[in-house]
Amino acid sequence: MAKVKFEDLLGTGAHFGHVTRKWNPNYKPYILMEKNGVHIINLDETIRHLDQALDFIRAKAKKNGEFLFVGTKKQAKDIVQQEADRCSMFYVVERWLGGTLTNFTTIKKSIKRLNLLEKEGSQIYENQTKKEIQMLNRERIKLSDQHRGIKDMRRLPDAVIIVDARLESTAVKEANRLGIPIIALVDSNTDPTPIKYPIPANDDSIRTIQLIMSVIADTILESSGKNEKKSDKKDKKAAKADGKEANGAADTAAEVVEAEAAPIEEAKKTVAEEKTEEPEKEAEEAK
Repeated sequence: MAKVKFEDLLGTGAHFGHVTRKWNPNYKPYILMEKNGVHIINLDETIRHLDQALDFIRAKAKKNGEFLFVGTKKQAKDIVQQEADRCSMFYVVERWLGGTLTNFTTIKKSIKRLNLLEKEGSQIYENQTKKEIQMLNRERIKLSDQHRGIKDMRRLPDAVIIVDARLESTAVKEANRLGIPIIALVDSNTDPTPIKYPIPANDDSIRTIQLIMSVIADTILESSGKNEKKSDKKDKKAAKADGKEANGAADTAAEVVEAEAAPIEEAKKTVAEEKTEEPEKEAEEAK
């Protein structure tokens, strides 16, 4: 199972919080000390809370639960999208649209409109002027950017995984309003109380975000059995390739045997012909 070590977190700079004047008083249990005007996060607390979050994710993933990754800040965008894609989950890396969770029926209508615009040979483009087609293309591009990671989301997620809960405060409020559990990376300037599974760590460090998001994605893959399916497919492909190679080797061996057998059979024929010709010659001479 995926496991994060103390040294790994230390190496990524996960223990660096914000300057002391920017801290949130509710964050006090996760602060180890103050050094050079900066709060140092207690990494033992980080590991403990991360393990709790991973246990919850594991339990949900075993029941085929769906997760929504959220990370719209510059440092997190690419990482969140990459890790969400890797474990086949949904993500939001552009601006969080108000009502993505609380007004999901409207979001579904918007996604339906996008699917209609993306469909090849759609009737919506028929009998339209050049200007109207241009406007429809602009609408398609805009909707595609907005709903890129949630286009296939048919229902509300079982949990929301957030990078920087302070920045994604709207997502936190919506999830809490609907009772959806939140797993979030929280820094010393963030209030961790609205988060069910807070992970205290430096949410501005790219390496810290990469480490924690990859561990979460690995846990989802292992618990949902998607890793096993992929390995089974690879094994089947390898078995097929081995079978083809074996068949090819058998064919070549058969060809070699045939090639070697051909001159022997010809020699036998010539010997047999000579044997039949000799008695005929002797009979003619006797006459």
